[in-house]
Amino acid sequence: MMPKLLLSVLFTIYSVCNLYAQLSSINGHISNAAGKSPGGTTILLYRFTDSLLIKTAIADDKGDYEINQVSAGKYFIRCSFSGYTKISTSFFSVGENEIVTVPALVLLIENKRLQDVTVTDNYKKNIIKVTAGKTVFNVENSINATGSTAFELLQKSPGVLTDKDDNISLRGKNGVRVYIDGRAVPMDAAELAGYLKSIPSSDIESIEMISNPSAKYDASGNAGIINIKLKKNNTIGFNGSASAGLNVGINPKTNASLGLNYRNSKVNIFGSYNNNWSNNDNTFNLYRLQNDTIYDQKNLQNITGWSHNIKAGADFFASKKSTLGIIFTGNFSNNTVFSQSRTPSISAKTGITDRILYATNTIPGVTENVNFNVNYRYADTTGHEINIDVDHGFYNSRKSSYQPNQYYTPVPETLLYEKNYRNNTPINITINTQKIDYAMPYKKGQLSAGVKFSFVKTNNVFNLYNVINNQDYIDLNQSNTFFYNENVLAGYINYTTPLNKKLNLSAGVRVENTSSKSLLIRADGMRQTDEQTNRNYTDLFPSAGLSFISNEKNSFSFNYSRRIDRPNYNDLNPFESRVDELTSIKGNAFLKSQYSNSFQLTHTYKSRFTTTIGYSQVKDFSTFIIDTTEKTRVFITKKNLASQNIASINFSLPFKITKWWDAYTSVDLYNSKYNANFGNAKIVNINVTTFGLYARQTFKMGNGFSGEISGYYTSPSVSAGTFKTRFYLNMDIGIQKKLIHDKASVKFSYTDLFHTLQWNAESNYGGTHILAHSHWESQQFRMNFTYRFGSNKIKEDRGHATGNEDEKKRTSSNGLLDAN
Repeated sequence: MMPKLLLSVLFTIYSVCNLYAQLSSINGHISNAAGKSPGGTTILLYRFTDSLLIKTAIADDKGDYEINQVSAGKYFIRCSFSGYTKISTSFFSVGENEIVTVPALVLLIENKRLQDVTVTDNYKKNIIKVTAGKTVFNVENSINATGSTAFELLQKSPGVLTDKDDNISLRGKNGVRVYIDGRAVPMDAAELAGYLKSIPSSDIESIEMISNPSAKYDASGNAGIINIKLKKNNTIGFNGSASAGLNVGINPKTNASLGLNYRNSKVNIFGSYNNNWSNNDNTFNLYRLQNDTIYDQKNLQNITGWSHNIKAGADFFASKKSTLGIIFTGNFSNNTVFSQSRTPSISAKTGITDRILYATNTIPGVTENVNFNVNYRYADTTGHEINIDVDHGFYNSRKSSYQPNQYYTPVPETLLYEKNYRNNTPINITINTQKIDYAMPYKKGQLSAGVKFSFVKTNNVFNLYNVINNQDYIDLNQSNTFFYNENVLAGYINYTTPLNKKLNLSAGVRVENTSSKSLLIRADGMRQTDEQTNRNYTDLFPSAGLSFISNEKNSFSFNYSRRIDRPNYNDLNPFESRVDELTSIKGNAFLKSQYSNSFQLTHTYKSRFTTTIGYSQVKDFSTFIIDTTEKTRVFITKKNLASQNIASINFSLPFKITKWWDAYTSVDLYNSKYNANFGNAKIVNINVTTFGLYARQTFKMGNGFSGEISGYYTSPSVSAGTFKTRFYLNMDIGIQKKLIHDKASVKFSYTDLFHTLQWNAESNYGGTHILAHSHWESQQFRMNFTYRFGSNKIKEDRGHATGNEDEKKRTSSNGLLDAN
């Protein structure tokens, strides 16, 4: 009943507003040098200010084409046809209710032998492209992406930082939302990192970093959105690609992928599979001064196992206007984490070691992340479009842990006593979403609106066992079941229009109602004050943008958005789980959502060089705090700070030094302030200014060879709330050779050339002084081979993304340490 009502409302809006649509049209003619017109030439209309693709058309047999329902503004046209070089027009202006005729275009034959001609994209994308509010890293054109994973590419993307626990921040701001083809994944920081590490670069088209999303997007994510776009196949007939790679660091690692696609005028059937075998060693050291005692922990960790990713689906073209699609995606992993640590307890006054804790932890884990999507799209030639998505997904995790803790005397080391534990932590999460989006031309611009419903159910069990004489005895005081249900109802409206020939406006508002219930059931039957919470609140999230074209060389844009970050589902679990005898993790049932207001001003010079100034203020900023308990122990929990304030400036500088040498440089400068007072000397007052430099050089060396050098530097910054980090420094080199008439390529790269990519940090909070250090297998030699086969005849891709864009991200804690 509800979807029918919504469709009726949307069609009514369309019928009324269509009376006022007064848009322009563009027409033109294309031919070859002989004056003949090859029918079927692809015509692409781009907006001049940011090179955004606006509309497409196909020239008829006479070479004539027409593009209707175009808003006033500045544009250019690019044309392509098999065997000819691509050609573009100069920019031209379109007024209100105007018919514009573009000068005739002439296609030139490519400088190739006829038998060597295949349909490929000769207009190569820049590796890094910056527009107002968005930075795009075109992975498929980067050599140093060779053998990399999605997570490693994020680490090398402009403005992106990760800490030792794989939490991700963007230009100094935490709370960034990571999506795969517009969908978030239901994992905590460690599991999300594992998933991203299972996606090879050969499957990735680009990484989009969107700092100020419009009202169309979910309001979640105060730092914006990072969207990883996987490659889509848009060729007619049967085709595919296969790749295999080997990475060698301390241990060998492998990856492989296979993608198949068949497309004709009625249907597009596609499927892909990739796997990743990981064997990674990590080191983590924690020096802690607490209550006149020093705890000097040295920890070694190994993560070994397989990850498998599957995607399959079909698009059925019912007509030129209607498409029905189904998509299945699945991620399955089976990994074992093994860690061992040595922690001496030392008197800070005398320097005498009191005792030594030896702890090991073995955590086998299996996860399943599956989503089914049914979608429908209707789009006519007048600019009216409807997209409907229905998603059903689930996330299941099965982890257990065996954790011996043995206490020894100092030299000669003699066993004093031991405490051994085992736990079992099954997690089940179900996510259902329905979404409808509608867009239409209205007066001079475009009006879009939509609604979304999401329903999430979680069931998180934590059972702790004391192991005595190799027998497991459940600890009822330390075992629990946590239930959390959440419903979010959202709607938005957004309007984009030119105010005059130089000024464009985009404005919208999103409303979201959140209703949630949580329940903690202790195994011992005891009650606690935070065992049950109920919440219901409604928020408005406005967004707006202005773009101004001063002249052909200079353009400006201003963006504003208000956003929210709801707590991850597991962060709300108020029970305490142990990492080892001295460290535990505790949720916070009263953790509040954090709200941010972000402003951004961008100047673009010659459509290439950009300068961006930004400011954001976050209310009730939530972050992890390492607090003390029972004099000797610490626990990690999430708390709301009073505020987070970040001011930033960014310069994006692409250069073409010679015909064979391209360079790109990005410079970031941002100031971060964190303030909170929890009483009892537990004060957070951090003010850090951070400088970041990202650089990439690419070289065309002839005979199918190309090379690349890339790297970044980040000065001291803030991580995990109370930690001040030291600098980051990294450099990669790579070379590529194309083979078999460009159908295959082999790539070699060497990462972290100088072995400087390490994490070092310091924290002073609540009377505890902490020094932390972590490093991993960042220095690797990588090899990758890719072969593409089948048809190369290109047809315009539908480019559909499914509907659950936020819910699956928030299923678990982004903890500093894994409690399992």
